[in-house]
Amino acid sequence: MRRQEEQRTEAIIEYDRRVAAHPPELWTALVITPLLATAFFYLLPAHAQAQRSWQFLPQLSAYACLTLWAVRNRDIPAKLGLEYGKISTGIWKGLGVGLILGSLNTVLILYGAPLLDIEIGFLRETPHAHLSPALMVPWFILLIAIGVEVNFRGFLLGRFTALLTTCPVFAQRPFVAQALALGLSSLIFAFDPFMVVTFQSLHWIALWDGLIWGGIWLYTRNLYIPITAHAMEVIIEYLTIRSLLI
Repeated sequence: MRRQEEQRTEAIIEYDRRVAAHPPELWTALVITPLLATAFFYLLPAHAQAQRSWQFLPQLSAYACLTLWAVRNRDIPAKLGLEYGKISTGIWKGLGVGLILGSLNTVLILYGAPLLDIEIGFLRETPHAHLSPALMVPWFILLIAIGVEVNFRGFLLGRFTALLTTCPVFAQRPFVAQALALGLSSLIFAFDPFMVVTFQSLHWIALWDGLIWGGIWLYTRNLYIPITAHAMEVIIEYLTIRSLLI
């Protein structure tokens, strides 16, 4: 009996030590702000939606919330999945994922979209098409991939997961909480105003990408994989489509 009491006491001490070393996240509810900002954009009149300043409102609000959240918490690289030791694995795995997705999506855009009567000629007029290839590849694309993945996967998906898993409704259903977080973050990504305005009907491809990149992040907690996959995929799509359309 005495031995059992000692073991119980040791277990309690160990639990308290772990809790102290990994305190609960603060201000995770900030993640709701970009969701509301995205919904607010689609309530604006058409002339306002056409303005770049309004199109970037959800992303700017997300980066502001990310900054506030980071100030209030510790171990930010670990919470985002950006620990130094994960870089090598993240790059190699991300290259493979990006190569596959880039090839599939390029075929879908060039051959699948026309079969569905989706016009793709507008891609010649996107802001990306007007930039120099030397600037886009790889520097600007990599910069975009880092910013987008830190925002949509590291912050939005990560914080939705942290917020929902602490909700009593999902306390015993962490898988449901993660699935809901993945769906919410992917929808916000696919319906980002700049994405929708710039890529029109093709913005639905972002939903597919968001689910895959987000699923990888949830499984590995390694943000370097989505970052690398995102950059590699866009490089393949950009170079191939540019060479054929522009």
